Amino acid sequence: MAGLIPQDFIDDLLSRTDIVDVIGDYVQLRKAGKDFQGLCPFHTEKTPSFTVSQLKQFYHCFGCGANGSVIGFLMDYNHLDFVEAIKELASRAGMELPENNEIGRKRPDNEPIYSLLEDAARFFSLQLRQHPQKERAVHYLKNRGLTGKIAAMYRIGFAPPGWDNLLKTIGKSSEHLDLLQRAGLTIEKEGNDKSEKHYYDRFRDRIMFPIQDYKGRVIGFGGRIIDQGEPKYLNCPETPVFHKGRELYGLYEARKYCRDLDRILVVEGYMDVVALAQYDLQNTVATLGTAITSDHIQRLFKTTSEIVYCFDGDNAGRRAAWKALELSLPLLKEGRAVQFLFLPEGEDPDSMVRSRGKDFFENRENFTSLSDFLFTTLLQDVDIHRLEGRARLVDLAKPLIARLPQGALRSLMQQQLSELSRLTTDQIRQLVPPPYPEVEKPKPVQRSTTRRHRRLTRSLVEQAIHILLNYPHFALEIEFPMELEELTDPHLPLIQELIGLISDKPDITTGQLLEHWRNKKVYPTLAELVMARKELPESAIKTEYEGILQGLKNHLLKQRRSAVIQTSNGKITEQIKDVFRRKKQDQG
Repeated sequence: MAGLIPQDFIDDLLSRTDIVDVIGDYVQLRKAGKDFQGLCPFHTEKTPSFTVSQLKQFYHCFGCGANGSVIGFLMDYNHLDFVEAIKELASRAGMELPENNEIGRKRPDNEPIYSLLEDAARFFSLQLRQHPQKERAVHYLKNRGLTGKIAAMYRIGFAPPGWDNLLKTIGKSSEHLDLLQRAGLTIEKEGNDKSEKHYYDRFRDRIMFPIQDYKGRVIGFGGRIIDQGEPKYLNCPETPVFHKGRELYGLYEARKYCRDLDRILVVEGYMDVVALAQYDLQNTVATLGTAITSDHIQRLFKTTSEIVYCFDGDNAGRRAAWKALELSLPLLKEGRAVQFLFLPEGEDPDSMVRSRGKDFFENRENFTSLSDFLFTTLLQDVDIHRLEGRARLVDLAKPLIARLPQGALRSLMQQQLSELSRLTTDQIRQLVPPPYPEVEKPKPVQRSTTRRHRRLTRSLVEQAIHILLNYPHFALEIEFPMELEELTDPHLPLIQELIGLISDKPDITTGQLLEHWRNKKVYPTLAELVMARKELPESAIKTEYEGILQGLKNHLLKQRRSAVIQTSNGKITEQIKDVFRRKKQDQG
């Protein structure tokens, strides 16, 4: 059944799905270091041995041996087949499953668009260094306090004045003209002649901010006017590769700066991001000319456990903050937090970091917690000293608290509402509906204890596969020696296929990797190789991987020597046999 669904669709679905979110709907999870832990739903236990890795998008129970991706979890827990599990995940992610008549049909190839956008980014960057009118742009950036280092880090460029600078440079063929239009970099001229299309550059006389996706590919641009003019900020329209409601400016750079971000600061504009980066606040992102969306928040929580929304303290800023609060509530699983940082009226992140320094954006005393913001806002519209006012407060707070998943935060907010309304906590709990229907706990999955507990003596190639499954990025950082292809290890084709897949999809997770082998005989072996290892610093694992590769090289040398010796021995044996044959003939 898995073969009926395109692998590209499965990869895309898993990239939009957080295993912690899904399993958190069925299992009470708590943060434990980098991972999450809970009581295993597949066997009875009192001490948590069930671990979910957000980084690897993989779960594993040390007690019964259950493990796999989020797809495997739904299949085992809800007794679904593969397609049913995919349908459930697609529904959660708002994706439509390909129809049977679409399966096998070639998906649109967006690589030419990515390539053209990269060319455009290089063009804008070059103009900032070489164009005759570059000084206006350079002067503006310097006045905002930007150094060349930060400008280079965010690949900031310049779209010079004129209607067709980019067109003349890149749009030299009908194919490129079409790609420029599809990428949102040109606008079609309106005129009476419908027989021939004419275009002009979308971005003119603006500071240019390339927007990069999680792989570092340029997917669009934002442009800020240098002098006076409207709009102040101009963004690319929606395109096959650019979706404002899902992408965040600066997220790629933030993740590149630090793989494990404890906190991400969300601001409103491109210049806010780069201005804060100038003061070593490189954990900052911005929405792309649109309000925060649920997709934005889910993407952020895949990278960090704490989001701080930074808004102006005026009415517009507080309205934007309230929308962010409402969208964040259903996503606040255990171990996640949302804070708000309201700026004084007339200030923006750029001015605040100049006057108050980076400490202002890192000091928790300046943050407003989600619960404080929620209740403070609701109390503005009620008279808590009157019975009717307290009843009104409960009515306003009920639907908001109901959005919270089960956990400590939900219980504490119910308790706070109880204190403010003077109702008992039990009365509040009866008034607030549950966040989702209770799911019947499944029967334990029978696992082979013999296989679970036996220890494997693994070949060096298996050890290398084990590490790459857990740390896929090693395949990009450490080259697999070409000469090792001579090895006779039966798992060698597997590691070559694994490395090729990681190279094609640099941001692939452990869970996604496994799904590429779901219907193959090797899947159980791979799942077993993923089993969590003892905790070691990543640097130590990397050293171990390098040692394994060196060990494989040594093994190859022995294999070559053995082949030479075997060939030599064969020749000597034939020579001895020939001597005896001749001697026998002479005696005869």
